[in-house]
Amino acid sequence: MNAPDTRSVLTELVVLSLRDPRAAANQIMGWQLGRDVLWTALALAAAINTLIFSVSLVLQPTPAMPAFFTSPLAMFVLLSGVLVITTHGLYWAGRALGGEGDLGDVLALVVFLQVLRIIAQVAIFLLMFVSPGVSVLASLATGLIGLWILVNFIAAAFNFTGLGKAVGVLLISMAAIVLGLSLLLSIVGVAAQGVLLDV
Repeated sequence: MNAPDTRSVLTELVVLSLRDPRAAANQIMGWQLGRDVLWTALALAAAINTLIFSVSLVLQPTPAMPAFFTSPLAMFVLLSGVLVITTHGLYWAGRALGGEGDLGDVLALVVFLQVLRIIAQVAIFLLMFVSPGVSVLASLATGLIGLWILVNFIAAAFNFTGLGKAVGVLLISMAAIVLGLSLLLSIVGVAAQGVLLDV
């Protein structure tokens, strides 16, 4: 597949995710990508998110920002950890509620959600220089749309007929993510402080 075809497929899939997220999820899962490819893609998504965050921090410094957030390595470890916890949290919560999903399918959907997030972040980042107020509204709208897509992706991944169980999976996994994030923040925070002290 050449580059124009790849862009066309991605554009069509992004539009489909907005119009019919369950159909988009089924198409993504139908690719049957290997887990090694997906985990690598997840790490790449974390790296790109780290880059976007670091650039935005340089252009618009936040004095109250905790010290370890200024370390790109710490941010990469944190984001990677959150994505791994999210993937496993969604998978085990979905299985606990009777879903028939596969970890590879959940991973593929999480990766694509990160692609959507990166596209949205870049758009909002650029919009911020044109109209900060509109960029805030766009950020809020993106969050709500992303939540809607995520719930539908969960329903498709675990073959739920409705969205009720998908919301349940999301709530359960969020509890696991909060616990995991607390642990990650403590580990990354201590490590980052050690790096800063050595500099």
